[in-house]
Amino acid sequence: MPLIFAGGLIFGFGLAISHMARPEVVLDFLHLDDLGLLFVMGGAAATTAVGFVLARRFASRAPLTGKIYRKRGKTFDRNVVAGGAIFGAGWGLTGICPAAAYASVGIGNVPILWGILGMFVGAYVHGFWRSCRSVETDAPASAD
Repeated sequence: MPLIFAGGLIFGFGLAISHMARPEVVLDFLHLDDLGLLFVMGGAAATTAVGFVLARRFASRAPLTGKIYRKRGKTFDRNVVAGGAIFGAGWGLTGICPAAAYASVGIGNVPILWGILGMFVGAYVHGFWRSCRSVETDAPASAD
């Protein structure tokens, strides 16, 4: 648990230092006025890719869980498209993605709490809807 906390702190500081926890910077990127976010995302993607390659090459198991490293295939279906659209709409409306929203509170952006509340409400509604759908599909058909 302390390792996860430390990783979160480093990530949050990185977002704050790169100014990605400021909605106006993200909105400038979305308006194509400031493309600095591309470099931040590119650096993060490159660092992650190197980390995954090194982890798979030099470690056979994950350090925290002990599970074997392996690729997991994800299907590209309507849930992925719908989730991406909702994520993108929320990002565009608030000017910030969920991780940066939490870091933004740490640098004094109190109004972003409305966006964070919206994320929690949306997650709850989605979970409730999915559980209702699974009950409907799992229920046996009645014989009349």
